[in-house]
Amino acid sequence: MDMRNNSPVTEFMLSGLTDWPEIQLPLFFLFLGIYVVTVMGNLGMIILIVLSSHLHTPMYYLLSSLSFIDLCHSTIITPKMLVKFVSEYNIISYPECITQLYFFLIFAIAECHMLAVMAYDRYVAVCSPLLYNIIMPHNVCFWLVAGVGIIAVFGATVHTGCVLRVYFCKDNIVNNFFCDLLPLLKIACSSTYINEVVILAFTLFNFFIPTLTIFSSYAVILFNIFRIQSTEGRSKAFGTCSSHIMGVALFFGSAGIMYLQPSSINSMDQGKVSSVFYTVVMPMLNPLIYSLRNKDVKIALKKILERREFS
Repeated sequence: MDMRNNSPVTEFMLSGLTDWPEIQLPLFFLFLGIYVVTVMGNLGMIILIVLSSHLHTPMYYLLSSLSFIDLCHSTIITPKMLVKFVSEYNIISYPECITQLYFFLIFAIAECHMLAVMAYDRYVAVCSPLLYNIIMPHNVCFWLVAGVGIIAVFGATVHTGCVLRVYFCKDNIVNNFFCDLLPLLKIACSSTYINEVVILAFTLFNFFIPTLTIFSSYAVILFNIFRIQSTEGRSKAFGTCSSHIMGVALFFGSAGIMYLQPSSINSMDQGKVSSVFYTVVMPMLNPLIYSLRNKDVKIALKKILERREFS
């Protein structure tokens, strides 16, 4: 293909979720509400963990890290998404699109590995409670979180670097509500073979390894739960683990629909809907899933509120 007669794309148009004008405003208020709850839930969780000294444990350190990732993940995506609901066109410049893609990839990859780290933490807590403080001291937690960040930045840098070498011309309509990797490659004018190889390699590492770690950890946890003699203890532990597994399944399931299904126009439209779950819905649900049944969080929140009333 002769690309000399085709000027490079300087801006993209995000297609959004739907073109139906009658549901644009209701969707705007729906996703605005989701974003407000996401910010309040995750920011509130971080502040609560920082202010409550008895929550300064490895489990809550990891939970606060997940809340930070979710807060940033949602903020990268949702505000730009809301623009489409109140305007006819949602234009994003090439540098803005690449920047959004880069930070989206950082927080998406980080979430995959952070969920795996949290599953390992729960495995140690349930299966080796007497050795928990030895296996998971604060310095180990710090390096685990730092490792997640390094992996995320490296993966995002490689993906984005590969996208920068791709030539875009003529078609500038991204079939999604944000600059995602696969929709961008769909409209490329040049070869995307290297990009596809990189995506395959990194998907194996960033998707299957965390998934295997998570479900292996919870499988052993559930096996140990069924050995608990107390019916009440078994029920409490199973209820907590089941909610965690549900959250993990929703995140990896929706991400898998986007990145693991055969490439086609129809599958891209389906993937756009599934993207809503792992970019918008899950950051809102995670604080509820990981803290709703948590007695320590409820006690800490109650103490903070009582302290404010007393002061």
